[in-house]
Amino acid sequence: MKLLKNKNEYIKKIVICLCLTISLGGSVFINKGRYDDNKNIKEEVLEASKIDTDTNTDETNNQYKLLLEHLFDYRNKAILDQNEEILKELYDTSKKFGLWAYEHEVKKMKYIKSWSDKQGVDFKDIKTKVIVKKIKEKEEEEDLYGIICTVSTEYKYSYENQKDVINTFRIGTYHYLNVVIRDNQYVIVKEWYTDPFEDSLNLENINSNEIRNYIENHEKAEIQLTKEQEKAINYAHQYCGAAADEEFGLKFNNKYKDFNPDGGDCANFASQILFESGRFKKNATWNYCNGDGTKAWVNAQGFKNYMLNSGRGSLIAKGSYHDVYKEAYNLRPGDFVGYEKGGRITHVSTVTGQDSKGYPLVTCHNTDRLLVPWDLGWSNKAIKFHLIKVNY
Repeated sequence: MKLLKNKNEYIKKIVICLCLTISLGGSVFINKGRYDDNKNIKEEVLEASKIDTDTNTDETNNQYKLLLEHLFDYRNKAILDQNEEILKELYDTSKKFGLWAYEHEVKKMKYIKSWSDKQGVDFKDIKTKVIVKKIKEKEEEEDLYGIICTVSTEYKYSYENQKDVINTFRIGTYHYLNVVIRDNQYVIVKEWYTDPFEDSLNLENINSNEIRNYIENHEKAEIQLTKEQEKAINYAHQYCGAAADEEFGLKFNNKYKDFNPDGGDCANFASQILFESGRFKKNATWNYCNGDGTKAWVNAQGFKNYMLNSGRGSLIAKGSYHDVYKEAYNLRPGDFVGYEKGGRITHVSTVTGQDSKGYPLVTCHNTDRLLVPWDLGWSNKAIKFHLIKVNY
């Protein structure tokens, strides 16, 4: 791998290139394919998984970590500033994949703005941490490298009538990139990752003024937790993968199989949280053993149905966001939210906290989330919510 021998000199060159690119509007490109092209994404990741680990050193990984964090934070700044021109500088829009990627990011940027208007909040900062997993020089082009990395992005926001109180949540994503060196600059030419906002990029027909007034005038509730609820929350925060605190290794609990390759791990994680709380025992219907789980354990629809039919949970409310957002304040840590899309529950998240206005926060897998507002990324008008109280 063609890397500079002097690490400090290499890092200095990266920073200089990035600063020149930002200040001069230069050509740093991120070329992503369509986010719904799951087949291509899986093929890319499977191919990338063949990367040899013997070419990966701490020095190499740290060099690329710095490069990627600068690029991602540049993109974060564009989202914070709602600046489409800055955002556009990151993409080669003359190419199909680059144009699609740019158009998607613009939609995501507008969604975040619409959500913050609805919520009555200002985003203060977005910061990214990168852990480079594997790197390999590819044969298609000189100085082209394939990179697999884990990305943890922390968002900070405050309410407009509570500006001195900062709320924080974190989202973890898994990326596969191709990085090429061109004209002494480092260019990202491809990036695949699962976007946490993909399921909700449209907030039309929501009465933002009514909702914002209700949220801004709400107060944080005083909550007394049982020992089982405390254990559930601690477990969720420790094992929420790429969204967790770094001290926990940004990993899932290896006692359990990761069902993401089989269609999703959200219900498996929600089941783990309940079981590891010590409150609920496994049974013939709801069970995990030797790397296999029953439908009620691993399937989002099956999990929701089991919780209600078994009496372990009870329905607080269901319907569109406008139908249920007031009732959501009855959610408590350990409860969960089911997200219905196309007539079926496609995702579940566990409530593990509340923000400074008492707004429920959830933790989950698919995409990894830690203490994220319960509707963020899901408040599209086509999505219905099932708010479930768990009987601890």
